[in-house]
This record gives sequence, structure tokens and C-alpha cells, in this order.
Amino acid sequence: MAAAAECDVVMAAPEGLGEPESEETRREAESFKEQGNAYYAKKDYNEAYNYYTKAIDTCPNNASYYGNRAATLMMLGRFREALGDAQQSVRLDDSFVRGHLREGKCHLSLGNAMAASRCFQRVLELDHKNTQAQQELKNASTVLEYEKIAEVDFEKRDFRKVVFCMDRALEFAPACHRFKILKAECLALLGRYPEAQSVASDILRMDSTNADALYVRGLCLYYEDCIEKAVQFFVQALRMAPDHEKACLACRNAKALKAKKEDGNKAFKEGNYKLAYELYTEALGIDPNNIKTNAKLYCNRGTVNSKLRKLEEAIDDCTNAVKLDDTYIKAYLRRAQCYMDTEQYEDAVRDYEKVYQTEKTKEHKQLLKNAQVELKKSKRKDYYKILGVDKNASEDEIKKAYRKRALMHHPDRHSGASAEVQKEEEKKFKEVGEAFTILSDPKKKARYDSGQDLEEDGLNMGDFDANNIFKAFFGGPGGFSFEGRWKCSPVSFGYVSTQIT
Repeated sequence: MAAAAECDVVMAAPEGLGEPESEETRREAESFKEQGNAYYAKKDYNEAYNYYTKAIDTCPNNASYYGNRAATLMMLGRFREALGDAQQSVRLDDSFVRGHLREGKCHLSLGNAMAASRCFQRVLELDHKNTQAQQELKNASTVLEYEKIAEVDFEKRDFRKVVFCMDRALEFAPACHRFKILKAECLALLGRYPEAQSVASDILRMDSTNADALYVRGLCLYYEDCIEKAVQFFVQALRMAPDHEKACLACRNAKALKAKKEDGNKAFKEGNYKLAYELYTEALGIDPNNIKTNAKLYCNRGTVNSKLRKLEEAIDDCTNAVKLDDTYIKAYLRRAQCYMDTEQYEDAVRDYEKVYQTEKTKEHKQLLKNAQVELKKSKRKDYYKILGVDKNASEDEIKKAYRKRALMHHPDRHSGASAEVQKEEEKKFKEVGEAFTILSDPKKKARYDSGQDLEEDGLNMGDFDANNIFKAFFGGPGGFSFEGRWKCSPVSFGYVSTQIT
């Protein structure tokens, strides 16, 4: 900071600024200035500030004293106070080059690149070879360019680029609250809430009445689904700046979102699922930027859809929820249950694995195990489906189903069909026999229902003979035989009489 690194020689008071100080007074002021210079050189800026202030109090019309105090305040990061001193120094002496440089540096540090440019241009009018002014003028132009880009990108909702532009601009304007607020707002809109809160809190520590910082602080809480606390910050911001449009809109959205969500929750608890669905849908339309709250609303609506047995819609809602918040365990659990209910077991296992990896509880472990069992079972032959019976079918229902399916698919019945049809019917006949073998035996049925591997239990389904099962079932006095010509009794088997040759 070259403009702040050097102290200035004493300047005579310009004409028309009151009675000139006595020689003794000037010597005393110069002594204070020299002591200030000594402390400045030691980087004890607080003491330097005190002695420059004494010099100013002794000789209030000396431009260099204000210039030196401005330099000290800049080193202390107190740019707004430094700006006042720098401006006073050039009011006292418009040809004071360092005064103009310091005024420009203060303007630039505070984010006023246009005013800074005018100051640096004035320096070049006084000293056209001043390399520092030339460089600072370029810096001011750079800041102006970043401001313009950020403004366009904010409208495009390219918040990452805005953050980039503000970071670059803040390298030249470290004390600019406006740039910091814009960066913090974009960080909040990107979901980077801790960073946004940190920036806003730093500003509030320096200026507790800063409406923009209060707005951003509320915005972070709002996007973290702490809506009630967010409203308090928005109200406080509006108290400081009643015309703050963003705070006004955010406050209105927050109150509307809170009310719709609560009404939806109430309707759900009362069992009015249709109304709950409508209210959650309306809430989702209030603010698409509120990711966390919208994730919860999608999950809630998914729960409503599952109650209405609209399982695919429920899955879609939960998918939208985890797209917005991929850490939302409740949405994964809800979707996994819907996958289970629709027999999409691989998807259910994937969701339960995600949940268990995140929260290793006994409950989640059991849910994962259940899904894995159902997945394993789904990849085996569905013997209930083969026989056309429900999983809770009685022993008598299983027997009747076997009788019907065995006669339907017996190879002798299809001896006149094409080779392809015969092969297919023979396969089905064998599967019917397999199904009956397992489901008619209580122990085997229990192992099958529990998802155990039947072959591991010593039952090789490839070794049995479907014809033997058929003969055993239909054998004995009055039994059925597929020898020569036969007719199926419509009374015994439920078929229209058919001639088989």
C-alpha cells in the first residue's frame, strides 16, 4: 500500500483558512507528527494515529497531517474514516498528490471504483508519470468490469460466477460491504450457508443495523428450513430499511410457505389426503429456490401419494426430494418402502444401503436385510404365480390349483401341437410339479417363504420327475390316467370335455 506507506512533509496553511499558527505551535505540531512517523515505522498504528491526531488538533489546517492520519487509518482497515481525512487533506491542498492517491485508494477499498478513478485521474493531471496512479486506475477499471459481469450473471442466476467476480473484486476492494453482501447472497442461493452466514455475521459485528446483512442472515436460515427465525431477521431488516425489496419478498414467501406447510400437515393428520396433496403442491410453487423446505414438501407429498396408493407418483416425489437434498434419509426410506410395495426390490436395496451407510441403526439394518431377502426371492421361480394362487393360499387351494394347472399343461394333452408348443407346455408342466412339491410340504414352504436357498437345503429341483408327482396325485382307485383316449370330466376338473389322441 504505497500511498499509505510514506509520511508527508509539513505543508504551510493555504491562504484564507484562518490565522496562521505561531512558530511555536508549528514546532509543537511537527513534533507530534515526527513521533507519529516513528510509531508508524514501527507499525504501531494506534499510537501513530494518536500522535497524528494531536498534530491535527494543534495545526488543523495542515494537509499532510490529515494525509498521514489517513494512511494510518488505512493500515488499521478503517477506510471510511481514512476517506474523510484524505478528502480533508485535498480540500486543504488540491495539489497534494498523495492526498488524492489515498482518497482514491479509500474509494476503491470501499467499492466505489468510479470515484476512485476520478481521484487517480486527478493525480495524473498533477503528475502524468505517476506509475502508482496508472496502476490504481487499471485496478479501478478491473473492479468496474467485475461489477458489470456480476450484475449480468446474477440475472442469469449463474451464482457461482458472481461469487468468482466478487472474490476478484474484493481483492481490490476489501472493505466493500456491497460486494461482500452480494457474494454472501449468492453463497446462500448456492446452498453454501455456513460461508454465507460467516460473511453476513462479519458485517453485522461491524454494523449491527446493516439491513443487507440482516437480510442475508435471514435468507440462510430460511433456506435451512428455520423459517420462524428467518422471519425475525427479515422483519429486523425491514425495520432498518422499510423499502428493502428482497427482504420484503423473502418475508412474504417465508410466511406463506410456513402457513401452507402447516396446513398440509394438519390435513394429513386428519386423514384428508386429497387436501393435504393440494396444499403441499401449492407450497411447492411458492419458492423454487428453497431447496431444503421443498425437499421436505416433496417427501410429504410422496407420503400422501403412498397413502392414496399412487405408488409411482410417490416414488417420483421422493426422487425429487433426494435430488434437492441427497442427505435426506426420510425421503430414501419412503421411496424404498414404495419400491418394496411395487416389488422393485433392487431399487429398494439400493436405497436401504444408502440409508444404512449414513445411519447404521438396528432398524435400518433390518430393513436392508428384508429388502435383500425379497430381492433374492424375486429372482427365483415364483411358485405361487406358477400355480396361480395367493401367498396366503390354504393347503386345499394349493391342491386344487395344482390339479387344474397339471391337467392344463400335461404333455399328452398337447401331443398334436407343434414341437415348439409341446416343449413350452412340458416346461410349464414341470414347473407346476416343482411348485406343488414345495408348497404342499409345510417345511419346504416355510423355507421357500423365508427366502432360503432350497438347493442349499439338499433339495435339487432338477432331479425330480413331474410325471411321478402327477401319478402320485391322480393315482389310486378311480385315479386319472393319460393312456389312449380320455376325456376330462367337467365335474371333476372344471374343463369342457376334450378328445385327446
